[in-house]
Amino acid sequence: MTEKTASALPPVVDRQTWQAALDDLRIREKAATRELDAIAAQRRRLPMVELPDYTLIGPDGPIRLVDVFDGRSQLIVYNHMWTDGAQWQCGGCTGLTSQHVRLGFLDNYDARFVIVTNGPIDEALAYKAKVGNKMDWYSSSESSFGADVGAPRGAGFAVNVFLRDGDRVYRTWHTDGRGTEQLSYTFSLIDILPWGRQEEWQDSPN
Repeated sequence: MTEKTASALPPVVDRQTWQAALDDLRIREKAATRELDAIAAQRRRLPMVELPDYTLIGPDGPIRLVDVFDGRSQLIVYNHMWTDGAQWQCGGCTGLTSQHVRLGFLDNYDARFVIVTNGPIDEALAYKAKVGNKMDWYSSSESSFGADVGAPRGAGFAVNVFLRDGDRVYRTWHTDGRGTEQLSYTFSLIDILPWGRQEEWQDSPN
């Protein structure tokens, strides 16, 4: 154990003191769970915006956005950052989306989860293969879709959710930045560790 590691240890107490501290924390954890339930309920009741009939590019060529649903009623899109000519694309986007290797469970919810990037489809598919990504990829390089949903060319990443009613598509939710963390299980695992994410902004033992 290094000196730095030893200095970052939480205080050592008896079992009763530890249990009392855990019980205090559990009150806040349960309150946070109930608040997240309330937020999810509010999210489900958001109004929505009808979208134009966008055409994306898939592995087999042009495809209408409505057909990306593949018969489902709900669609989650991860707008993957793309830098033309880069050997490696956004590490955060790559890491988050590579976690999702089994998405078949979404069929039970009439939903699908895909990646859309502003990069050319051939380069996007090559990158998918390079990093071993298991998700379905599409390109918005020949439409304004990315820019219109908060992920313009040369800018950041985002998550968007859409609802289909027949041939009509509606945008129901959007987030970016740290809002996308809720799609990642890695942060959930790291955040229960004593030293957490080990970021400068984080409040941790020192």
